[in-house]
Amino acid sequence: MSVPRIATCFAAWSVAAASAAAATVPAVGRYDAHLCVSVSAAPPSCGAAEVDWQGPGRARVRVSDISYRLQLRSSQVEVVLTHGAMQLDEFVAPFAWTDDTLQFVDVAKNARYELRLGVRRADQP
Repeated sequence: MSVPRIATCFAAWSVAAASAAAATVPAVGRYDAHLCVSVSAAPPSCGAAEVDWQGPGRARVRVSDISYRLQLRSSQVEVVLTHGAMQLDEFVAPFAWTDDTLQFVDVAKNARYELRLGVRRADQP
């Protein structure tokens, strides 16, 4: 699938889901999660992630020593990817919630992300 076609399909899908986005934002707290990333036509690479949902639309997703800082706005998510103190990437993308799963696409890199939240952890501070 070409980048323009992915962008068009995802834009239509995210507009349809935007009204549900606010209703599905999880409660503040820590979650075990599963993050899948796929680039181009390659199958997704998935693994365990830790999510710290910090407040209205803000989350930090940690996979080993890589961290994704997410800021959800009304229809877009701002993503900052870091390794330790070094910023690796930054992009803005439309997003959508499907049940407990946040989905977004970095069109410039033809990368698709799917973050599936698990149950909120009991070890809350």
